Amino acid sequence: MELRDEVHREMTLLRQRMPDVNGSIACSVDGLPIASDLPGEVEQAGALSSALLALSRRMTNTVDKGALEETLISGTNGYAAFYAAGPKIVLTVLARPGTNLGLLRLEGRKTAASLAAITRRMSLTK
Repeated sequence: MELRDEVHREMTLLRQRMPDVNGSIACSVDGLPIASDLPGEVEQAGALSSALLALSRRMTNTVDKGALEETLISGTNGYAAFYAAGPKIVLTVLARPGTNLGLLRLEGRKTAASLAAITRRMSLTK
């Protein structure tokens, strides 16, 4: 199975576990989309996700807060959560207003860990 297919399968599972999730994108740390179920500007969303991951990692290092776990943006139309999925992938999850943020954080981290494991496994088999 290809990386794109496995990543998309994990994103589908996330949406099944969390009906308030209304979109997600996984991209490389360079901003190149791997898999997405977002409408519209996937390339732009990937580039911005990558940039936010880099800034968030730099901020946690600068203020001595350890390894980045997530960045959460709250807007009037919902949430955007960003997760480092290992050293090579950033996962962006979009959710509706009123989403249970504790559950979003739990499920987002779980999905990011799965993506990191998929990437490690595929790196070992190549």
